[in-house]
Amino acid sequence: MSMLAADPDVLRIGNCSGFYGDRFGAMREMLEGGRLDVLTGDYLAELTMLILGRDRMKDPSLGYAKSFVKQIEDCLGLAVERNVRIVANAGGLNPAGLAEKLREVAAELGVDATIAHVEGDDLVARAGELGFGAPLTANAYLGAWGIVECLNAGADIVVTGRVTDASVVVGPAAAHFGWGRADYDRLAGAVVAGHVIECGTQATGGNYAFFTELADLGRPGFPIAEIRRDGSSVITKHEGSGGAVTIDTVAAQLMYEIQGARYAGPDVTSRLDTIQLDREGSDRVLISGVTGEAPPPRLKVSLNTLGGFRNEMEFILTGLDIEAKAELAQRQLEAWLPTRPAELTWTLARLDRPDADTEEQASALLRCVVRDADPNKVGRAFSNVAVELALASYPGCSFTTLPGNGSPYGVYTPGFVDATEVAHLAVLPDGTRVAVAPSTDSVEPAEVTEPPAPEPLPPSVTRRAPLGALALARSGDKGGNANIGVWVRTDEQWRWLVHTLTVDRVKALLPETAALTVTRHVLPNLRALNFIIEGLLGQGVAYQARFDPQAKGLGEWLRSRHLDIPVELLS
Repeated sequence: MSMLAADPDVLRIGNCSGFYGDRFGAMREMLEGGRLDVLTGDYLAELTMLILGRDRMKDPSLGYAKSFVKQIEDCLGLAVERNVRIVANAGGLNPAGLAEKLREVAAELGVDATIAHVEGDDLVARAGELGFGAPLTANAYLGAWGIVECLNAGADIVVTGRVTDASVVVGPAAAHFGWGRADYDRLAGAVVAGHVIECGTQATGGNYAFFTELADLGRPGFPIAEIRRDGSSVITKHEGSGGAVTIDTVAAQLMYEIQGARYAGPDVTSRLDTIQLDREGSDRVLISGVTGEAPPPRLKVSLNTLGGFRNEMEFILTGLDIEAKAELAQRQLEAWLPTRPAELTWTLARLDRPDADTEEQASALLRCVVRDADPNKVGRAFSNVAVELALASYPGCSFTTLPGNGSPYGVYTPGFVDATEVAHLAVLPDGTRVAVAPSTDSVEPAEVTEPPAPEPLPPSVTRRAPLGALALARSGDKGGNANIGVWVRTDEQWRWLVHTLTVDRVKALLPETAALTVTRHVLPNLRALNFIIEGLLGQGVAYQARFDPQAKGLGEWLRSRHLDIPVELLS
């Protein structure tokens, strides 16, 4: 047990990064903005691991988030002065290299700071024996106990590789409160708090469906979780910072990138259907009641492979006969290509409108995307041919893109490995290497039976209106799958939503999903439905199967679709 705060019963944990490339000044903002005990940062995503893998190919000493080093150069003295521990997964593919770099930074600054790191997630050297082929990156999602070891050893900064996003919050909480491996309810509560703050300002109004209700969204502040000894927490932010913390901004992040009612992690499986949200004051939301279960016996593994090379050209089609113009361009380009790439797909975006006041509003966009293992087939041999159509195709032919060579793209696939196969290691400030054993108890999580639905509303007068007139939504990606969480604010709205927004209705409202497998999960405590759409994103974000490769706008598309809604709910 390591006391990380003066208050033995509350640990105040802030976040300063939701992704690699987030607001650089957020670390200083959080350190200067008010009291903190721990500052965390999430720098890793599926796409980030691919980016770091390509960095490591060029220079084996890299593979970590370079922006984090610059933030520490700016803020290390301030963090040590204020006795704030820093825990971040910025180590990426090279946590040991990042830890060594940070020691150099501390020495150059003359700051007495102890650095520790967690490793063992990188499985690329063993990928073949584990049945993963020969990926560019292969990383198991580790849990929080390596972080606990480092903090108990007195580390001021702990950097990790691929731990779960919530682990950077769970680790400090478990260290401060002395939780045990089987304190599942408390651990689950910390996992939920970590999930809420992991994406930074998405918890304080960013990407929020009812954003017009927020008074100050100019520069949202980053979130804070005040974690309590029993595992409950209050989500808040520094006083005077922008944005807002409300039940709905917290619910929005809870619905982000989840699957079903069981949220499985390496340390605990959290029951999302047990979460209770209550307003505790201005910009303060209490999370309580979370139930935890033993974790699964296997760890998830993030696998990234270089899939080949990709290129695209985009045509502008203006005025009349849009469909015929698109057909002519497509027929000509495919006939003129010297060699057809392995994949060639066309998308026509009908952004045009009749009798438009501007040329742009009279225009549609026709996109051709090609992929192949041979870079020559998708390079100039493709893009130059597209440009050759400029004077030989439909009237008004022009492009938004310039001809060029293709670029490499990645393919993401999830894998699983028995937890006993992963050498989870905490490397303490003095260099001692501590092996972290997997959980002795494990349970393969099963699907939760859908709970009984409330009574439907009686028949009433309806009006055609967008779903978003009363429902909020948040969407995101998990590999090639997308999720959309939809929720409402009142019990009456919930009685309507749970009976109306079925899988078949979602497929009808979102025709791109009609041929795909869609699964619905019901979370009554949040008045929420979560839909998993399998395969919508192809082989992951780097594959760029859609123009919205991370499904960020998918929920907003659903909210914009019209259906018959009872008038009393709209009023």
